[in-house]
Amino acid sequence: MNIKRAKEEIKNTIEAYLLKDNYGTYEIPAMRQRPVFLMGPPGVGKTQIMEQIARECQIGLVAYTITHHTRQSAVGLPFITDKEYGGKQYRVTEYTMSEIVASVYNKIESTGLSEGILFIDEINCVSETLAPTMLQFLQYKTFGNHRIPEGWIIVTAGNPPEYNKSVRDFDVVTLDRIKLIHVEPDYEVWKAYAYEHEVHPAVISYLNARTENFCRIETTVDGKFFATPRGWEDLSSFIKIYERLDKKPDRDVVGEYIQYPKIAKDFANYLELYYKYRG
Repeated sequence: MNIKRAKEEIKNTIEAYLLKDNYGTYEIPAMRQRPVFLMGPPGVGKTQIMEQIARECQIGLVAYTITHHTRQSAVGLPFITDKEYGGKQYRVTEYTMSEIVASVYNKIESTGLSEGILFIDEINCVSETLAPTMLQFLQYKTFGNHRIPEGWIIVTAGNPPEYNKSVRDFDVVTLDRIKLIHVEPDYEVWKAYAYEHEVHPAVISYLNARTENFCRIETTVDGKFFATPRGWEDLSSFIKIYERLDKKPDRDVVGEYIQYPKIAKDFANYLELYYKYRG
């Protein structure tokens, strides 16, 4: 599905998960609320829609890119405490609260919103030491000994293995506990977004004529070549700044964002004509 449809599906899922009965209990218990897993190529807008969803649903949002974390920051640090079992004292290892779980509680306190989204990006690219923790998180909604508060929906995102060599395949046990949503690039959806967010006219008009260059990712013997929706949007922002500085981006500048030489050259030539005939 395209990113617009994926956004609608996530909003519908949140509405269903947060529905309560007459006694104030969630109709779908927290343990049965499957985490959402958005799977799709880089740059299609998986991360960008989360703030929109949280704002439109009037709930909180805590977002993390999990590859920036170690096992300690995700699970918590160990400490020794004294416990009594059967009348005898023992020294036992426990763990401090995970930074991620603590961030959810901090968001609740700072906003007063008891319900929200915990968004974890690049969920399938964790390190070997953190992988078991992520599987536990997806299956049981816990980091270490600490559970995600009820009312907080888990949404995750990741790239397919053909786009990222660090991807780890989930086993069937894990896949059977998540809501998997495949997201594909859709130019018509992006174009509506581009007009709304004032993407540079040259980018939009070029892609109208060269729609096939909107999202292209190829791996060859010479390396990886790609043009993504994110790249076009970031290039647009840079072009507008260059214009304010009375500068014109050349092929090299375009290539810093559109890392597909043939497409970068084609757009650079188009941009030169755009400036010439714009007057």
